[in-house]
Amino acid sequence: MSQTFALAIHGGAGTIRRSALTPEIEQATHAGLARALEAGSLILRDGGSSLDAVTAAVCALEDEPLFNAGCGAVFTSAGRQEMDAAVMNGADRRAGAVAGLFGPRNPIRAARAVMEASPHVMMIGEAAARIAREAGLPFEEASYFFTQNRWDALEETLALRARGETSSDAAVRHGTVGAVACDRHGNLAAATSTGGMTGKAPGRVGDTPVIGAGTLADDICAVSGTGHGEVFIRYGAAAEIAARMRHLGESLDAAADHVVHRVLAPNDGSGGLVAVDRHGNVALPFNSEGMYRGHVRSGEAPVTAIY
Repeated sequence: MSQTFALAIHGGAGTIRRSALTPEIEQATHAGLARALEAGSLILRDGGSSLDAVTAAVCALEDEPLFNAGCGAVFTSAGRQEMDAAVMNGADRRAGAVAGLFGPRNPIRAARAVMEASPHVMMIGEAAARIAREAGLPFEEASYFFTQNRWDALEETLALRARGETSSDAAVRHGTVGAVACDRHGNLAAATSTGGMTGKAPGRVGDTPVIGAGTLADDICAVSGTGHGEVFIRYGAAAEIAARMRHLGESLDAAADHVVHRVLAPNDGSGGLVAVDRHGNVALPFNSEGMYRGHVRSGEAPVTAIY
């Protein structure tokens, strides 16, 4: 058994402008990230699996209303919440994903139920919710997921559209949470969850549940992305990192930086990602103003950051 483990998380890129970040929000954000790191690293320290660690870390982020996933997810243009999530186990490339989901307290657990209790990779809407119910996962009423600031953001977005304008705030496109981990056995896993884009069209699905775009884990690396989802899909962002490492022999840092800054950024792909390789190396590149993020490795103190 390896003595090294690593965990990296994100709570979205470009989500709060530096000028708008109050000390209270900054403190709460760091605390939320720290809780997610602790939830995942507790499992890894005890020799638990990377899959369990990323699931626990993302659940903690979904339970924190500051982040756009689970409680606090953004609203579609129709005033509803439609959530996407995916999880992938690198050791055997099993994966589960859900899209357009509403009801389960933790969408990431619904994605894992798809992986473990069905022969499929992705399920949508009510069919995905049915798998979650059959797995005995907890459900919540609409009031649990509602937050006033997300509703206000929707009303602002719709008002801008009515005037023929669009928001310059990257937060409209970037709200996602995710985690990647390497456990003491050298196994990798990734998990990502999101409410999507504020004011998105009903039925829109971003990169989060698309394996190889916003979420990926294999025997080389694990990746979880956050950003302009359509661009992450078009360029297969997560899979591109793994391919550059596998076929070009690039390091995790080099491959992740290339994709974020030289593939995504020139093509309106603002955002970032967290990634880890089988040796426990961590990369957290982003091309937006900031990215909520954190990481911890065995024998090191946890670190959280915003800008």
